Amino acid sequence: MEARAIQRGVRQSARKMRLVIDLIRGHAVPEADAILRFSKKRAARQIHKVLKSAVANAQQAAQRQNTPFDADDLRVTYAVVNEGQTLKRFTAAAMGRGTPILKRTSHVEIRVAGVAAPAAPAPAAPKAEATAEKKPRAKKAPAAKGKKKVPAKKKKASK
Repeated sequence: MEARAIQRGVRQSARKMRLVIDLIRGHAVPEADAILRFSKKRAARQIHKVLKSAVANAQQAAQRQNTPFDADDLRVTYAVVNEGQTLKRFTAAAMGRGTPILKRTSHVEIRVAGVAAPAAPAPAAPKAEATAEKKPRAKKAPAAKGKKKVPAKKKKASK
């Protein structure tokens, strides 16, 4: 089961939010939830909301497909923060000038997926048959030590 959640226009720079999103990428959902709840960064609160939304979306998808659902089996498979629209403002500066203020925003996307059960391995052939099928390899000549092959330079065509 895979689900995603996107939050656009978060009023924080993408650079600051990436510091937090890197902490949870690849972790199990309960572990990621704990990391975000106890993080002191402001970005952790917004990312926590997106993570909860992704888990809720996975639960809804499981209900629609009539399949069993356990949030503890989910894992954060994809988590990214991209830059959003920058709000441009101006503030007063010396000698009647104005200096720009860039209020950056970001887009957060998180995908969660259930941990799939490992597939059963194919039955192996007996060792006696496997060794009979293998062909002997020809040995390579030892490489010259200390010398590297350098391609020749091409000559320029004269006009």
